[in-house]
Amino acid sequence: MKTKTIGIALIIIGIIMMIYLGFNYFTKEKVVEIGSLELNVDKKHHVQWPPLAGAIILVGGIVVFLMSKKEHIKT
Repeated sequence: MKTKTIGIALIIIGIIMMIYLGFNYFTKEKVVEIGSLELNVDKKHHVQWPPLAGAIILVGGIVVFLMSKKEHIKT
């Protein structure tokens, strides 16, 4: 039962990774500091992964899911 859940989770993660090829996050960066005056800028960072990684995780999830069905039949 546990491996079936892991397989389903991997399938969902693989599909999401293939649809969304990355994500953005922001950090604050101090640009100028003069006395008590401070200027900050929000800097955008993009994290990207290849679609092949999502496909590999998807296939791995399918394999784990199918293996859990075979284990269920044996017991």
